[in-house]
Amino acid sequence: MAARGLLMPLHVHTKTTASPTMVMIPTFISRLREVSCARRARFFCSHGLAEIDMSKYREKFAQKMAMAGLKPHHHIAMAVSGGPDSIALCILAAGWKSNNFDAAADRRSKFIDGLLAIVVDHGLREESAEEANLVYHRITDMGIKCEVARCEWLDGRPKLGHLQEAARNKRYQTLQNICIQLQIGILLTAHHADDQAELFILRLSRNSGILGLAGMAFTSQMFPEFPDIRGEGSKAHGIILVRPLLEFSKKICTIFVKLVIKNGWRIQQIGVPSIFKAELQAVISACRRTRLHVDNVCHLLLNLAVTVMPHGYAVIDLGNLHAVEVEDIYLAKFAALVLQFISQRHRPVRGNASKLLLSYLRTFPCKVNLVLPHFLYGSHALSFACDVTCLTVAGCYLCPAPGSKGTKVLVCCSVNSSLPPMIKLFPGCSYARENCFATSELEQIITESEAYLNRFLPDASSVPFLDMTSSESVLTEAKRCGILSHCTHRTVVSLQKEESENFKSKAEYLSDVSKDDVRSSGATLSQLFYPGQVGYFMNRFVLDWKVSNTVSCNALCTNEVVAVKELGAQGQCFCSSCITGNQMVAEVRHMIDTDWIYLSNLSKKTDMGDSRPPSQPSVKTEELTGKTMDYAALSAREALVSLKSIPVAARRAMPVLVNAKGVLLSIPVLHLLFH
Repeated sequence: MAARGLLMPLHVHTKTTASPTMVMIPTFISRLREVSCARRARFFCSHGLAEIDMSKYREKFAQKMAMAGLKPHHHIAMAVSGGPDSIALCILAAGWKSNNFDAAADRRSKFIDGLLAIVVDHGLREESAEEANLVYHRITDMGIKCEVARCEWLDGRPKLGHLQEAARNKRYQTLQNICIQLQIGILLTAHHADDQAELFILRLSRNSGILGLAGMAFTSQMFPEFPDIRGEGSKAHGIILVRPLLEFSKKICTIFVKLVIKNGWRIQQIGVPSIFKAELQAVISACRRTRLHVDNVCHLLLNLAVTVMPHGYAVIDLGNLHAVEVEDIYLAKFAALVLQFISQRHRPVRGNASKLLLSYLRTFPCKVNLVLPHFLYGSHALSFACDVTCLTVAGCYLCPAPGSKGTKVLVCCSVNSSLPPMIKLFPGCSYARENCFATSELEQIITESEAYLNRFLPDASSVPFLDMTSSESVLTEAKRCGILSHCTHRTVVSLQKEESENFKSKAEYLSDVSKDDVRSSGATLSQLFYPGQVGYFMNRFVLDWKVSNTVSCNALCTNEVVAVKELGAQGQCFCSSCITGNQMVAEVRHMIDTDWIYLSNLSKKTDMGDSRPPSQPSVKTEELTGKTMDYAALSAREALVSLKSIPVAARRAMPVLVNAKGVLLSIPVLHLLFH
């Protein structure tokens, strides 16, 4: 469920904090939650509930909804767990929707229009169904329509080392599926300030940079696992994910619920140490301002220097990029966005890989100087340095664009990555379904949200931490600027070290757990594909096998690849294969160089018995005669013409269909749908 596109500034950031149903909660979080009863008592004695003015929090919530471009008439779903944070979200959303913040306090016979609460029962504990049912009744009593979704683990319960990640992925997938089914394009979650603080410490312990320390984004998008291939629009939008409570503490959420619901519903009161109040939130806020600024600069750079081609690759114009003298923090994020988009692997590019990539892009024409490992020659240790013009990093292959003399960089998916070629089959007829959401409405919401945020965009002179290269330097600078006091700084560093040690021990444990659960490393390099199926190859190409009987025997024909020309949300190509004859199964693999030779020979209608490439079996002319041979030759010539415009490196990442003997059945030929 990752955002596949270069939509800026909306990026997919999903929650990484521990779930109540999960195991192995980081130790520092447990420490943060160990607050004595005496402390709680002092708080509630000195801060009576009646003294808390909640009107400012209602106003803040309304302001956050406006920042997201949302209005009360929009259809909205909420992820609800039953905790004080999600219940506070229900109360605030119901009041905002109905313009009556007391609406959720009373039992209602009529549901609030356009508001749905979704309770996900992971099904990992015996009592989870009963708990979900209790939350369901509580939410419906508040006048909010509620739906309980129970997760089905068809492949069995996740193993201990992968339980948290699996449950989280299943939860978001379930939420997304319900939103799609009910045609709801907006999902609210109850992530709050304490979640941000916990995530801040987690990322500190993993030495995240300034952009990672900014935590969860206020808004992002979740795209479906399978794209819409109807081809009726140049832009695709996912579900808009909004986190309106990021500036609300868990304590405030708890008090808010107690003020509104006074019928004795038990709510756990969790105190939060003071370091996660003003000072730490100030650091996180400063990091978020920095990320907002960097995202905006990257958006400008993408429009200035990147061209995404409909064949699944991109071209970076180094001349335009160097003309604006981009600093490392912008260039690193810019490069990561391009590589993540092309490879469809949404992992950060860090460490040596990032340094290598920056060096490559900063050299004009593009190249990188590599020092080869030294070796012994007699009694001497020798090492060599050389300039390399091609580079493989983060699942992508980079090389000079043809004819550019290194002034432009070609970025395409690497076929030599550790991930094996795979094809996912569309479930049922989901590829033909109508759009789930009103595209114009979602575009309007995104436009209004971006316009709102643009009014508060900081310039470089007012952005903190731009020159900080590590998490430690961020903390040091925050202390120097007076954002963190000496005491708070010392406590945060202590928590960081504690969680770092916990992370190391956890990593060793997970390594032991995972030894017997390696499923992908030995996967086959091609997948079977059957007539009538629609598949999704490497999250980039949609393959549609349509069988035609117009030619009676096996003959190579062309795929029709329908590709999105504009820079949009998904960037997939759509291949419509119309293999003739009685082929009932094919394998999908990447195109290889010998496929080009095979096509060339076939286009000449000659016997390829002795001149065939080593990897291609013989196709004798008596097997392809008359109309069949003419059709195959014509298809091969058309394929060669279309493929000639695609750089060789990009061509190798495209899918082809072959039969059991390795003979080509279908080659993608590009046809632009949008102009």
